[in-house]
Amino acid sequence: MKPIAKKIVKNAGNRKPRLIERKALRIAQPSGTDLYLLTLNGNELLEIAGISRVSRDDDGKLLGYQRAEVRKHVREISDYLQSPGMILAHPLILAFNSSVRFVSSRGRKTSDGLAVAGMLQISMPKGDDAKPAWIVDGQQRALAISLCAKKDFAVPICAFIADDIEIQRDQFLRINNSRPLPRGLVTELLPEVSTNLPANLAMKKIPAALCDLLNRDDASPFKGLIRRSSTEAAQKKKCVVTDTVVIKMLEESLTQASGCFFPYRNIATGECDHNAIWHLLVSYWMAVKETFPEAWALPPTRSRLMHGVGIRSMGKLMDRMISSGNGLHSNAVKEFKRELAFVAPYCRWTSGNWEELGGIRFDDLQNVPKHLSVLSNYIVRKYLEKSSHR
Repeated sequence: MKPIAKKIVKNAGNRKPRLIERKALRIAQPSGTDLYLLTLNGNELLEIAGISRVSRDDDGKLLGYQRAEVRKHVREISDYLQSPGMILAHPLILAFNSSVRFVSSRGRKTSDGLAVAGMLQISMPKGDDAKPAWIVDGQQRALAISLCAKKDFAVPICAFIADDIEIQRDQFLRINNSRPLPRGLVTELLPEVSTNLPANLAMKKIPAALCDLLNRDDASPFKGLIRRSSTEAAQKKKCVVTDTVVIKMLEESLTQASGCFFPYRNIATGECDHNAIWHLLVSYWMAVKETFPEAWALPPTRSRLMHGVGIRSMGKLMDRMISSGNGLHSNAVKEFKRELAFVAPYCRWTSGNWEELGGIRFDDLQNVPKHLSVLSNYIVRKYLEKSSHR
């Protein structure tokens, strides 16, 4: 019996990978990355395609691109897919790896000049090997299909072949550009895409990249404090600043004519003097951290400095200080601390009331236009008033 068992195991190890073959249309694209239109049933879809969740590895490198599932939305889709009148009209978009092959059909009428008919051959992995496809668009529908009692219905698929995750991220952002993707997810993915982006996304790429660097660089006072879409649940308590607030502050300084980083940006080419911006940005916020140590790195409920209204108001003060020529010397942190000392006695980040703002409590300030305008104007006005008497 033992020799027979060994023979069976040996033969099992030599089995060829299982193929799933589906009729498909190949549509040529100017980029050279062809599209494939096909159908899979629900069981095959879940077997073939995985979801690339956004996360980071131990070195801080961004992995994946998909947002977390929305459970209520997934359940609603699943209920619909199991209803008698179900029509699954929107195709899922998959990115296959290069193990997938397209074989054109034989004959004279396999092409109409726009598309070529053939067979898509999908080699299924063995054991724990990675699945041959990622879901670029349609993860909620895929999860809904997994909840269906019967999964043998046809699922329309639009696919392309790309091993490079950057191409997958690029397509993911373009597909969802007009849909309400979480802003934090979009801004975290943008620095990882090097292709030409739509104007509205390209404008956000530099602030997004700076935010990512602020959260990861050892020189940054914000290191490990910015909460992002990839932040693991165990780390979220330490991440007291939201990335959207930091990015908004940076966008205002880069794109508004009164912003301190506006002169460092070439509007015609979109290029920036990254080294100069980084030096000034880190120096200023390091000075803020050292000027208000009791308010730094606390949750925004306990420190309005780390709240959206505090970050953006201090960003307005940064615009004023740097535009006046501060921070351009080698000891920029010391220089900024000297300037911040003019306003420090009047700030109420962790307790008390802002006397000259009508006595509003420190924790009643919110990240809304009215409070942002009142607080930022007050801080800048106080700085100009006190610094003029030096």
